[in-house]
Amino acid sequence: MATIKLSNIEKVYDRAVTPSVSNLNLEIKNGEFLCLLGPSGCGKTTTLRMIAGLEHPSAGSITVGDRVVDSLEEGIFVPPEKRGMGLVFQSYALWPHLTIAQNVDFGLKLKKIDRAQRERMAAKVMDALGIAKYAKRYPSELSGGQQQRVALARMLVVNPDVILLDEPLSNLDAKLRLDMRAELKKIHHEAKSTFVFVTHDQWEAMTLASTIAVMNEGHLLQVGTPTEIYDYPTNRFVAEFLGASPINMVETVRDKVPLAQMISMYLEKVFPDLAKAHSVGIRPESIVVSTNPDSTHPEDFHAQAELESVLPTGGSWILQISLGGQRIFAITSEIPQFGDTKNVYIRVRKKSFHLFDADTQRIRPSHEPKVN
Repeated sequence: MATIKLSNIEKVYDRAVTPSVSNLNLEIKNGEFLCLLGPSGCGKTTTLRMIAGLEHPSAGSITVGDRVVDSLEEGIFVPPEKRGMGLVFQSYALWPHLTIAQNVDFGLKLKKIDRAQRERMAAKVMDALGIAKYAKRYPSELSGGQQQRVALARMLVVNPDVILLDEPLSNLDAKLRLDMRAELKKIHHEAKSTFVFVTHDQWEAMTLASTIAVMNEGHLLQVGTPTEIYDYPTNRFVAEFLGASPINMVETVRDKVPLAQMISMYLEKVFPDLAKAHSVGIRPESIVVSTNPDSTHPEDFHAQAELESVLPTGGSWILQISLGGQRIFAITSEIPQFGDTKNVYIRVRKKSFHLFDADTQRIRPSHEPKVN
């Protein structure tokens, strides 16, 4: 196993106006579970396919350990089958005319491993993934979740150093996706292989990855742990893309509504050097809502507001609040006890404000740790 390094990668398809991937630099450490996260068309699948050797970079190089596996400038290209990687597609790509057991041991057969050993190796992996009982069936006789396990088994049985997964859970229903996430975490822990997982689902990335690489429009925007990406987004796109509920954005320069003016005054007081923020983000879970003013935290932002509605979501509640004509949302895991009260008070801690400049880049207060 070894570190994968992408250096100055660019990918331009024929007749394309803009690159699919532009000046991408990324290091994937040995044993890491890295998620390439971003909206459709951002270049994440293209990046995965270049790592696998299914696409050639138009510029730049890819190395695995100390070996260059792809470089147009140096005239080097190592074919996919010699890179020591396993790939699972969104569509599963199972052979319909082969049984499950034959699908699983297909890669072993290509490696010319004898039949008895192939059967032992395949049986062990199928048993671990709970599909041994389907060994004699065909893919068409299995559900989507079962087919996904077969695709994983076929890839794992050859014991690759690097496991590449291209949106493998997107065709499954919610419960199966949850089950498979747990299965993938377990496989990663036991196999100790390097995982590169492509998804547009930020919740999937947050729950699976040890490291997230956020992409948009062919550019790599931020790399960090799920906590770093969520708590310290490098720009407004990352802040708005991540989160179970959308972040509340307040245009402090353009808007003249009371909330924007109140936040601007507060920021000038607590962040004198950051008063030029053009927009401010507040995550819904960072807003504390109560029926009485809270005088125990004078350093926080405080305001009086109107509670418009309480929306139960199962285990948590979304509070729809209006402050001076601007609607914002808060989330609480505690059962709301507002009764018929409409007048409420909100509190936001100083460190919960995300400040962005005119170019939508994050303004980092001096107390905040540096992240990529």
